[in-house]
Amino acid sequence: MKSAARDGERDGPRGASVLSASAAGGASVWSTSAPYGKPPTFGGGAGQAGAPAVRAPLARTRPKARSIGYVTDQPDLPEEREARRPRPGRPEPGLVLARPFGIPVIISPYWFVIAGVFIFIYAHDLASTLHGSARYFVAAAFVLLLYASVLLHELGHSLTARGYKLPVRRIVLYPLAGISEIGERQSPGKEFVVSAAGPLTSLALAAAGYCLSHFVAHGTVAGTVILELWWANLIVGLFNLLPGLPLDGGVMLRAVVWKITGKASQSTITAAWIGRGLAVALVVVPIAVGIANKTGGDMMSELWLVLIAAFMWSGATQSIKAAKFRDRVPSVQARRLARKAISVTAATPLAEAIRRAEESQARAVVVVDHEDKPIAILNESAVMATPPQRRPWIEAGTLARTLEPNLVLPADLSGMALLNAVARAPASEYLLVEPSGQVYGVLAARDIDLAFAGV
Repeated sequence: MKSAARDGERDGPRGASVLSASAAGGASVWSTSAPYGKPPTFGGGAGQAGAPAVRAPLARTRPKARSIGYVTDQPDLPEEREARRPRPGRPEPGLVLARPFGIPVIISPYWFVIAGVFIFIYAHDLASTLHGSARYFVAAAFVLLLYASVLLHELGHSLTARGYKLPVRRIVLYPLAGISEIGERQSPGKEFVVSAAGPLTSLALAAAGYCLSHFVAHGTVAGTVILELWWANLIVGLFNLLPGLPLDGGVMLRAVVWKITGKASQSTITAAWIGRGLAVALVVVPIAVGIANKTGGDMMSELWLVLIAAFMWSGATQSIKAAKFRDRVPSVQARRLARKAISVTAATPLAEAIRRAEESQARAVVVVDHEDKPIAILNESAVMATPPQRRPWIEAGTLARTLEPNLVLPADLSGMALLNAVARAPASEYLLVEPSGQVYGVLAARDIDLAFAGV
């Protein structure tokens, strides 16, 4: 099964949705309508002109980041390492089964449903050789031992990674796969070895099962379980060596291409496209063979192949998106995305605040106190939701979000440091300040999303 890390920070309902792309592999884009519903006159660029020359406390930043991880994405940046440390209150994607070698093993809630389906189907297949409750016992034992084998496969990845002193966050067992969430990739060589450890573990289990099968009578419950289990491990080991993402063989291929070209991102895209091709072949080849031989295929087998192909296609697609995402990260700069801002008092009528912004060709409004210090930012979504006829009677302060310290960001932030800062405090707008404390402008989370449009 594949070993990967997808440890994306999840934004709150008002957060910058582009950050959730680290997990989903793509960037969502907010509404592209112009601020305050005035596209002709509200399109000024970012900058200091028109911004209140006041001081604001600089936001405190600490290293806490999302991590696009080991299998499908690019090497981690230093700012991402903190993300791999366990954080209190962060929900796990399932039940904690055990902690072998201190590594949490999580079972997806869907696992129980699919495992039950597997047991029922396998028991039905055993009806010709076993009778009564014995076939259900054998089916249950086989499914449980198969997932134990998957766990050992993932431990092969994880323990090898630990041998290289790479952080291992957890192992997650899904219905059709296991995932080892492993930290930064330091070199193609280490990635290749860590990725190969999983399939080699499965093949070792297959060899052990094959040897053991010679000492157990065939046709018995134990003999049937061992026979099926070593075949299953052989298939899992060989299948995962196929050279396409998200399979382990795809990660190994990527490591080779990375070593040859020196381009980590391009190696990901190459291996992912091959993975897409393998996914298509899994569906097309059996159908083509059946047509050529004029024989009907096994419907159940074809269904499983379709499910596996869908899993592979989805994983490969996420790998491509994640690679493109990381390529674009360094070009995201707060200064380039900043909106020019004007300042008004909280008691200023909303209509008047909008008029002043249009007059100054500004795209944001900062609310200041009687000492001209910024205390809030006018919420663009709230303004757009307010009917024009009501705007003269509503004070700007009632539609502004209070400026908390973590909503004030240095204007020099860029790349992952900028995304980390936004992820720590999900909001729709942020105040950007110079090192001197002077206001530079306003950063809208929507503009960060637009910077990743098309990824």
